Amino acid sequence: MLRAARALARRFNVQPYAALRLDKQLPAASGIGGGSSDAAATLRALAALWNQPLDPDDVMQLAVSLGADVPACLDGRPVWVGGIGERLDPLPALPPLGIVLANPRRELATGSVFGARQDAFSPGERPRTTFADAVALIGLLRECRNDLAAAALQLMPEIATLLERLAALPGAHLARMSGSGATCFALFPDRAAAARGAALLTAAAPGWWVRAGVLLSTPPPVRRVGA
Repeated sequence: MLRAARALARRFNVQPYAALRLDKQLPAASGIGGGSSDAAATLRALAALWNQPLDPDDVMQLAVSLGADVPACLDGRPVWVGGIGERLDPLPALPPLGIVLANPRRELATGSVFGARQDAFSPGERPRTTFADAVALIGLLRECRNDLAAAALQLMPEIATLLERLAALPGAHLARMSGSGATCFALFPDRAAAARGAALLTAAAPGWWVRAGVLLSTPPPVRRVGA
């Protein structure tokens, strides 16, 4: 947040006056873009506070300088990400699938995971197919892989247990690791099924961080930062 605020102040050539308060609800170093979303929220809030709307190109250049996930968090809608995070290809609204996120409440530094990685990265090209419904999206995801999963499992073997428990929940379509870990997720038919799965997982592993939700099914209107 501080890096984002200072970078934005330099971009606008203004004194960085603001009182920032972070109410952190996501585990730190958990592979779900928590810090990146904090930075994106800071950019939006301060651009509005300082009455300085940004050109979209400026937004992305500034965002990617803060972190690879910041542009996608700033965009705030379903996108296919390319490059190191600076290429965003908008996607249609996602099917309203339920999702359960789970983390063993152990930090896993992204740098350590990249350092332990040995295999080559996937090409990263967007598949030519599109998804018209939940079945198509799940089929597409089954063909994808997380290139950091093997390295993360090497550093934190309990991720395997996390994935197994998520996959075994009633109604779970598939389970995968998010980002560089250690957070993992499972997709469900709807929000209600996800909520039931989250309750079962919380009861079985009360020490874990577990949350249920739904995929972003309706993209928000595109707005200029600060508008």
